[in-house]
Amino acid sequence: MTQFRTPLSRARGLGSARHGINHWISERVAAIALVPLTLWAVYGVIELAAGDYAFAVAWIRHPLNAVLIVLTLAVSFWHMHAGLRVVVEDYIEKAMSKTVLLLINLFVCWLAGALAIFSILKVALGGGAF
Repeated sequence: MTQFRTPLSRARGLGSARHGINHWISERVAAIALVPLTLWAVYGVIELAAGDYAFAVAWIRHPLNAVLIVLTLAVSFWHMHAGLRVVVEDYIEKAMSKTVLLLINLFVCWLAGALAIFSILKVALGGGAF
């Protein structure tokens, strides 16, 4: 039946759902925020490569480093979640598969991000074993 429809009639109703721009802007803001955070993280890795375990713990316990690590992790996992969400929404057609993959993406990104941030905070706040 759809073979008899004009291109305009097929496109009608399939346009913007008026929420895509928010996703697009949040992805770009996260990407822009990741530029200086990634440069700082590369500097941190180079600095940490010269030290031992005790140096790394002391480095993480410095408040500025702890805040920047947590911020880098949070923005990175948010950006990863947003990017994977777009891939799933654009390329998976079956509704059930799309829903399952979107939920897996959400849970994996949030769980991995929460575990990474918890680990950093545990060390930064003095709970890490020495």
